Order: sequence, then structure tokens, then C-alpha cells
Amino acid sequence: MSIIGLGDYAAEFDETSPVLNKLITDSIRTSNQWLVGLGAAVASFHYYRMGRLVLPLALFLGLGSVLGSTLVPWLTAGEVSLRNYLGTFGLFVLFMGAYLFYETTPRGQARKRGAREAALAFEASIKAGRSANEAEAGGQGVQITAIGPKKVTFTFFGVAFSFNPVIPVLSGFVVAGLASFLGVGGGFLLVPFLISVAGLPMYLVAGTASLAVLIGMVTSIFSFMVIKGTPVFWPLVGVEMIGVFLGSLIGLRLSRHIPDIWLQRLFVVLALYVGTRFFTKGFLGTSLVPPF
Repeated sequence: MSIIGLGDYAAEFDETSPVLNKLITDSIRTSNQWLVGLGAAVASFHYYRMGRLVLPLALFLGLGSVLGSTLVPWLTAGEVSLRNYLGTFGLFVLFMGAYLFYETTPRGQARKRGAREAALAFEASIKAGRSANEAEAGGQGVQITAIGPKKVTFTFFGVAFSFNPVIPVLSGFVVAGLASFLGVGGGFLLVPFLISVAGLPMYLVAGTASLAVLIGMVTSIFSFMVIKGTPVFWPLVGVEMIGVFLGSLIGLRLSRHIPDIWLQRLFVVLALYVGTRFFTKGFLGTSLVPPF
């Protein structure tokens, strides 16, 4: 949206027509959510087949996201200017990037021994020439062992993990609320939660976050378009969705060949770039990194 210039177009009405500025801003938010939702749908389906999606955790996150994705569009549609939207989005991405950078340090990694063991076992399986589907068929993918009101347990490549269902429900509400406000999928917010709080290896984070994001996106898009009547320019969004679909398939194939720690570092680099660009574009009026 920024490269094509839709954001700059909306900014032209900041002073002359604030209502139109906010309408275009809402349209950008909703359009972004269509793109994110498609990518999440593709990823959810394939990661589940590969045994790399923790279904109960994603559903509990999604349960909390339904309320957050409904409440925030209802409260903020038509109320947020483009400048505030861009700056706030950049600030959150920068914060998440800095936090995840800490998670890649030796001190941050030392707190996640189980996730590290599971990641190493998965990487060893791929190096041995086994596909992700073969690993799942052999019982190495996600296996749910118990579901209760206070604790859900599962294994991944022989390593046991557990979580309290209440925590992802509350986290899903907060993440979906912020994601709906920012007009994004919330994956960049879910990644730190799934890595740090849930203690998952990066190989499970993408699939689990994708399904939770998909639930939130469906709810948020419905709130914007049906309840608030936000328009979407389909010729542009439709073309971008083709690229999102192809990119999602390529990313799925590449992810299993990249070490867990480097997947996290790649996310940090992207977060710092995106965060810096939108933060400076929103609050300073010009981007410090290309495209300017």
C-alpha cells in the first residue's frame, strides 16, 4: 500500500478532509487484513498437514481474538488518522523486534531448553532426508496428549510442552485488539508470546500463529466491512493476493531448511526495517529507510 502510494494519497486529505483521510486509512487496514488472512489460511492448512501446528493453542488464541477483533474496529473505525496509524504501527514493530533480538542471545536461549531440543531434533530429521509429512506420519509432529480446563499437554519430536488455556485466551484478546487497530494480522505480536510465554520452537510458531491470526482476521474483516461499511479496492487487493498466495507456498518450503535461531533473527531484521520505516514516516513525516 505504501509503495503504490495509497498512504501518501490518504495523507493529502489530513487537513483538507479528515473524514476522507480516516476512511482511506480504514480501507488500508481492511485491505491489509485480507492479504494477511489469505496468507494465514494457506499456512494453517499446510502446517497442520506437516504436524507443525498446535491446534488447541491456536483455537484458544482464536477464541480470545474474536472479542478483540470485534471490539476494536467498532471503537476505532473512522477515528484514526493515517499519521497516527503509521507511527503507532512502527513503534509496536520496533518494540517486538528489540524483544525478539534479546530472545536470540545466549541468555534468552538458555531459558528455552525444551524448545531448543525439539528444534534440533526437527533439524536433524530434515538433514537425514525426511520430509515434514514423513515426520508427522512417524509420530514426530505435534501430538496432543491431554486436554483439561487447567492444562493442555502435547509433544513435538519427543519433547513435552504444556500451557494453561486461560493464558492464550487473554493473550489472544490483547493481540487481536492491537492487530485490528493497526490493520495487521497480529503475527508479529503472537511470535514473542509463542516463543517466550508458551516456550515453542520457531518451527511450531508459524503454523500456530497462522491459525490464530486467521480467526482474528475473519472477525475483524467482518466488523470493518459489514458493521462499519469500510470499502476495499478489489482490483489492487486481488492482484496482491496472488503474490501473497505464491509467497506463502514458497515460505512454507523454505522454512524447514532454515535453522530455528536464524528464523528468529530474520524476523528481527525485518521487524527493525519495517518498524523504523513506519515509525519515522508516521511521526516525522518522512521515512529514514527506502522506499522514502
